[in-house]
Amino acid sequence: MLGKKKFLEALRDSPVIAAVKNPEGLQNCLTSDCSIAFVLYGDMLNIAGIVAQLKEAGKLAFVHIDLVDGLTSQDVVVDFIAKNTCADGIISTKHSLVRHAKGCGLLTVQRFFVLDSMALFNISRQLATAEADAVEILPGVMPKVIRKIAATTDKPIIAGGLISDKEDVINALAAGAVSVSSTQRAIWFL
Repeated sequence: MLGKKKFLEALRDSPVIAAVKNPEGLQNCLTSDCSIAFVLYGDMLNIAGIVAQLKEAGKLAFVHIDLVDGLTSQDVVVDFIAKNTCADGIISTKHSLVRHAKGCGLLTVQRFFVLDSMALFNISRQLATAEADAVEILPGVMPKVIRKIAATTDKPIIAGGLISDKEDVINALAAGAVSVSSTQRAIWFL
């Protein structure tokens, strides 16, 4: 099982994360220089195979368990991923699943959507008790908001969502994100 220290090193050393949303994206990811992949698709029948391909290519694999078809938002889903795949970790918007995943020895990324000032306020409060190894902020094209969140936590911040070009990557990293995740394949090959 990959340790938290190695995960944090990978985030810093390879700041672009391939967010894979379909089989074509998976094939592109396998040949990219990205060391971390977020799996945003799949179902309970093929998720182990998707993760295995990423691991065979030397990637760290994180499964977004809220997006895997056929799986519900319950602890048993985390158990399934931990026991039936070789995933390094999970991504979820749900605090309880992140907590359970930590107990299963998986690395964790908790995803937050910043939709308005109330969401921003709640994120700051939730980060105080968050158990995740890293947090992903969406959309990731808000440097001012990333800067505010980075000032309130020591957890690594991943900027995701709407990252579409090199300028978005540079702005997010300059604002305090340690990494960016993107489904845009051109970003993976910067």
